[in-house]
Amino acid sequence: MKVKRAIKKGWFEKLYLPAIFGGLGITFRNMFHKSVVQAYPEQRWPTPPGFRGMPRLVMGDDGIEKCVACKLCEVVCPPHAITILIGEFRDQDMRERVPEEFDIDMGRCINCGYCEEACPKEAIVMSDLYEVAGFTRDELIFDKSKLLSDYEQYKRPAQELQRQQERERRAG
Repeated sequence: MKVKRAIKKGWFEKLYLPAIFGGLGITFRNMFHKSVVQAYPEQRWPTPPGFRGMPRLVMGDDGIEKCVACKLCEVVCPPHAITILIGEFRDQDMRERVPEEFDIDMGRCINCGYCEEACPKEAIVMSDLYEVAGFTRDELIFDKSKLLSDYEQYKRPAQELQRQQERERRAG
């Protein structure tokens, strides 16, 4: 069996100057590259097409929600985050039923998009919002009114901030 002996270093290598200069060279080389880090709350990355964010319910052109309470989204949901209670529709000529309660537990939702694919009426879509925060678990349960609300109100401040940043870049 051969024993490897330690490599003897010269006096120049013992000073660690080559390693220090090599590290400084890498630092100076990367100092002039474009930064890839953003200050998140103020600057947001644009979401790519096909991004699956929080699910939301869609209203039809007639102002009535599209959901017919078929419960396919509830059945196909892997983490069982969707719960639907079926209610009778007031005007029986139009549809048989509507969801009386439609809740999505965003604490359990994994944004897989199966609910969107399973829906025969395209009543549930995946938005491009990805920020879900709350102080309690009850705040993460989105009811029908919140799912039908205009999600654009949450998106507008971020878009206005991006436009302002673009104006500042062009001006400066």
